Amino acid sequence: MRLTHLGHACLLVETGSARLLFDPGVLSDGFETVEGLDAILVTHQHADHVDPRVVAELRRRSPDAVLVAHPATIAAVGLTGATPAVPRDELRIGGSTVQVRGGSHALIYEDFPDAENLAFLVDGGAFLHPGDSFERPDVPVEVLAVPVAGPWVKVGDAIAYLRAVAPRVAVPFHDADLADTTTAFEMLRMFTPEGSAFVPLRRGEATDLGEEQA
Repeated sequence: MRLTHLGHACLLVETGSARLLFDPGVLSDGFETVEGLDAILVTHQHADHVDPRVVAELRRRSPDAVLVAHPATIAAVGLTGATPAVPRDELRIGGSTVQVRGGSHALIYEDFPDAENLAFLVDGGAFLHPGDSFERPDVPVEVLAVPVAGPWVKVGDAIAYLRAVAPRVAVPFHDADLADTTTAFEMLRMFTPEGSAFVPLRRGEATDLGEEQA
């Protein structure tokens, strides 16, 4: 599996049979070279996870890509031509399967409006993008995207999530709120469970996550 972190919540995942782009939002960039996508998958409606202008440009360059989002996100953002998805749906995209999990955004603050949030599990556990949640799947996970910063997450939450899921490889994301990721990454690496590897990705650089990462 090959991953490219395009900033904050956006990850390009190449499974070998599908090219999947997750959460192209306003805090991400580098989309001008992204093409040949099989799908654009959006976890929820917040601007740091979906920028309609970027989505339109991506679809122009990848006209066959399916756009997947929750019905509430489609309505809120105005994603024309999108395929609605809700938890427990299973999608066949290229040669990969994407199971839709999740349902709710992690609590930001007690009186802050709630939002729908989808988590996407690829190829039965090969990769999990939780969006703004701490989705805990009922299957082993090979590569987990671990959120590390934001108004709804602190480092202790990220550590607890990483240790609960215990993936083969954990890649940090949702990090644009941090001016310097050094301390957060060091803490996560310190508490990474045995058998897991903590692998920060260089922004915009494709990284192969093979067995040697464990």
